[in-house]
Amino acid sequence: MFTRTLLCLGLSVAATPLMADTVWMKNGDRLTGTIRVFDGGKLMLETEYGGSIPLDWKKVATLESDRELLVKENDVTGERAKSLQAAEPGKVTLANGAAPKTVELASIKQIMKPKPLVEDFLWKGNVDVAMDYKRAERDTDDYDVDLKTQARHGKWRHNAQVDYNRELKDDVVSTDNWSTEYALDRFLDEKWFWQGRLEYKRDKIEDLARQRTVGTGPGYQFWDNELGAFSLAGLINRSDYEFANGEKENFYAISMKWDYNRYLVGKTIELFSNGEIGKPLEGAADYALDAEVGLRYKVTDWASLNMKASKDQVSGSEGDKDETRYTLGFGVGW
Repeated sequence: MFTRTLLCLGLSVAATPLMADTVWMKNGDRLTGTIRVFDGGKLMLETEYGGSIPLDWKKVATLESDRELLVKENDVTGERAKSLQAAEPGKVTLANGAAPKTVELASIKQIMKPKPLVEDFLWKGNVDVAMDYKRAERDTDDYDVDLKTQARHGKWRHNAQVDYNRELKDDVVSTDNWSTEYALDRFLDEKWFWQGRLEYKRDKIEDLARQRTVGTGPGYQFWDNELGAFSLAGLINRSDYEFANGEKENFYAISMKWDYNRYLVGKTIELFSNGEIGKPLEGAADYALDAEVGLRYKVTDWASLNMKASKDQVSGSEGDKDETRYTLGFGVGW
């Protein structure tokens, strides 16, 4: 009898997932898995049976976790809970030893795994590489490398992007350009932010050899969660153009920037688009457009295949520019 009891207990323990988090929904469903993050109204639960599942926070009754998690009730500070304990519907208990604290689910802004130094530091990005080699009557070598990364801490968000393009036809360089951009966002509330940015472009082939832009203006974050993000920013810019013949232009312009991405099919496919369209306030170019749109397919958690089209156009200036590129390559994301 004693042996049978031990056997049943052992089987019960073996069948129970270790360190499994549990979420109770308001409709009575009970889901188990690993809580990855809560942000933007979506709780991401990683499960063995359905992959990563986004749960509507308004439909969650309560939850529990044995892992240490950072729970933020505002945009700046958070409480490092040793564990989460289930409470009455609409609440959760933050366990920190002798003084547990029960809070309303509606008051929680974010839940995430704390980072070693900056607890609420979120960093994401990807590097895409495309190469094309053609050997025929005309040999063509084409290289394209893009880096895009974003980091957020509290009300501050840092955005950086670097692009490099080079193409050779019969060992003669036909495309050779690179660009870099840094933008800093300061959130005024959950949606509105103010952006300041710096951008530099260098082209060794086209008539428009150098572009320098400094801008600032308001932006609006429509959403930003585990399923994607979409933001718009309206900027007032000071731009300096330098042409291959030595001519220079400088002017002020207004522009609209967008940054969009959306995950589909269980986050295996990502649709993305980002860019900027601007109009000078006086003289110079009629308009300028720099944009890209594409798809990214995740092969593993960190590796992906990508396909995208990019457009860089300046119309009505001393030296018009109109360049369209289509690339297919691989990437690394984090």
